Amino acid sequence: MSHKESSQNTDLSRRKFLGSATATAGLTIVPGVLLYEVAQAKPDDQAVTDKVRWGMLIDSNKCSTGCNDCVTACKTENGLKGHNRPQTDVQWIRKLKVTDTQTGHVMSLPMMCQHCEHPPCVDVCPTGASFKRADGIVLVDRHICIGCRYCMMACPYKARSFEHEDVEDQKVHAPRGKGTVEACTMCVHRVDRDGTPACVEACNAAEHGAMIFGNLNDPDSEISQRLAEYGGKQIRADLGLNTGVRYQGI
Repeated sequence: MSHKESSQNTDLSRRKFLGSATATAGLTIVPGVLLYEVAQAKPDDQAVTDKVRWGMLIDSNKCSTGCNDCVTACKTENGLKGHNRPQTDVQWIRKLKVTDTQTGHVMSLPMMCQHCEHPPCVDVCPTGASFKRADGIVLVDRHICIGCRYCMMACPYKARSFEHEDVEDQKVHAPRGKGTVEACTMCVHRVDRDGTPACVEACNAAEHGAMIFGNLNDPDSEISQRLAEYGGKQIRADLGLNTGVRYQGI
């Protein structure tokens, strides 16, 4: 088999595993963890392309310090549990309290994987488990993650976590496993069905309007128009990662 054919097969298997097709029932990720059959997200011949780049815009001025709706929605959607111990609490999105030391102004800042165009986590991964889809979503293939945690050290946003415990009651669309690294998937299983990430949906349901999700490559999308009119900032823009998550009010 040629290198090109091997790469194509790898891309196809990942697409099936990560929400673009049906996963195989009973496929082992790590000992004691199984992937169960999931619903068809989109036909196999509808490959992910770079015509779309998914992104998120967060307005810190509309994000309340006392609100955790986005965090709760993410945990519920992806079946994240802390094993009844606070120190193992799993969060793919977390709320940061940021204070301007000169003015005393306090901001609430949701932080998750920034889905970089040039992700450091992908660069340092020795197995290729960390990878970026053509549409900009950065993911972890737990089939080949060896738990080295190099990606965790490389991420400037501390957006990845390591699962130390056996995982029970998993969601079929969000397989997890002991000994692997995990992070925000931008609810790829929803996105591949033309849906919206759970955190954004929860924020809108609460009528906060602090989070917008959309196609950064489409100048007519709401997120692109908002960025064009009001601008947006990257966290650690100096690193040149071109993040898919942008912020206003910081």
